[in-house]
Amino acid sequence: MAVVTLDPDAPDFTRHFTNLADPRLGAEAIACSDDFFAAMARMLAPDEPVFVPGKYDTHGKWMDGWESRRKRGPGNDWCVVRLARAATIVGVDIDTRHFTGNYPPGASLEACHCTHGDPDADTLWTPLLPTVALHGNAHHYHSIASDAVWTHVRLSIYPDGGIARLRVYGRPAANPIVAAELDLAAAINGAHVVATNNEHFGRAATLLLPGRGVNMGDGWETRRRREPGNDWCVIALAAPGIIHRVEVDTAHFKGNYPDACSLQAAHMPGGTPQSLVTQSMFWPELLAPQKLQMDAVQSFEELTKLGVVTHVRFNIFPDGGVSRLRLFGKVASA
Repeated sequence: MAVVTLDPDAPDFTRHFTNLADPRLGAEAIACSDDFFAAMARMLAPDEPVFVPGKYDTHGKWMDGWESRRKRGPGNDWCVVRLARAATIVGVDIDTRHFTGNYPPGASLEACHCTHGDPDADTLWTPLLPTVALHGNAHHYHSIASDAVWTHVRLSIYPDGGIARLRVYGRPAANPIVAAELDLAAAINGAHVVATNNEHFGRAATLLLPGRGVNMGDGWETRRRREPGNDWCVIALAAPGIIHRVEVDTAHFKGNYPDACSLQAAHMPGGTPQSLVTQSMFWPELLAPQKLQMDAVQSFEELTKLGVVTHVRFNIFPDGGVSRLRLFGKVASA
C-alpha cells in the first residue's frame, strides 16, 4: 500500500483548488513541438512521477513525463494542453522530478480562450507566467494573477528537455445551468476540499473526481486510528445549493472501509480554511450516521432539510477509505 507523499512546501493553491490539467477530469495534451523521448500525455498523469532504473524503450531511457530530443537549431519546444473546463487559473506547478541532466533551464506559460474547438495558427495567446528558471528534480510553484477565464495553456521550455508533471490549479467557470440536478461535490463543477485531518494513504480531493475509482489507491484513505475520535474532510460546494441525495462509493475498499459516515452542512459565505474547520464541528447534521458496506455505491435520500448550503463536513467513523462522494442537488437561484 503506497503512502501519499505531500510536499510540505507546496503553496495553499495546490490544496484548495482543482488541478485543471488532470486527465481524469477530461484534460488532454493535444499538441507539442516534439516528444521524441517521452510522450506529452505522461506530463499530465495524476500519479506521482517515478524513476525506473534500467527501463529503456526504442528511443532511449524511459522517463515519466514529457521529454523532447536535444535541439540542434534555433527555437524552443512547447506543449499545448486543453484544460478540463474553462476556468480561472490561480497557480501552476512545473515539476522536473527525476529529470537531472535533461531538464530545461527555463519555462514560460501562456493561455487562450477558445469558444469552439482548439487553438490554431491565428489564436491569440496571453502570457500568464514569464520565463522562469527551472532546476532539476524539483517542484516549481508559481502563483498566477489573472481573473480571466481560459480553456487552453501552452507550456514553453527553453530550449528543450523534460518536464515530469504540469499541474494547473484553478476554479472552473460557473456552470450556466442552474435548474438541472447537479453534483455539487464534483471537482469539474468547481467543488474543492478545504481541509482534512488525514490523507496518509489517499488524497481527500480524489473524492470529488468523476467515475468510480480504478483501484484502492484511487480514493481518500486515512491511517488506522489509534485514538478516540473520527476522520473528516471539509468540502466547499461547486455553488450554493440544496442537497437532496447523497452517494458514498467505497469501491475497492473491503477490509478498510469506514464503519459509518455522516454529513454536516452550513451556509458559509466567508471564512478562512482554519475558521471553517473550527466552525464545521458545530454545523447541523445533514445526514445522520449511516452504516457503510464494502466495495459498494450507497445512496441516501433521508436528509435533514437545511435549505441552501455552501459547505459540508464529511465524517467517517472511525477511519478508512472512501472512493467517491456525490452530493446531488439544485443550485440556488441568484
